[in-house]
Amino acid sequence: MTARPSPGDLLVIDGRASVQFAGGRALTFRVVSVCDRPTYEGWIWLTGYVLNRRGIATAKREVFVQLAGLRPAPALAAPTRGGQGLPLRSIR
Repeated sequence: MTARPSPGDLLVIDGRASVQFAGGRALTFRVVSVCDRPTYEGWIWLTGYVLNRRGIATAKREVFVQLAGLRPAPALAAPTRGGQGLPLRSIR
């Protein structure tokens, strides 16, 4: 990915983005904000939510990653509440 992510983007953050997310530590990440503070060339601070396999936010995180290593994540099915079939509001 060469363009800066935007709030609402769904990303895969793995070892390509930063060594700390290599192997089984990869994340599916919904971007909430992109920090404008200066960093090393090609790196970026993102704030967002870690999503589980069902698309439910499990933790809010701030991550420091290489822009070139970010990839769009496949779309997740909309999570439902209590099996009632009511979609949750998207996290943005």
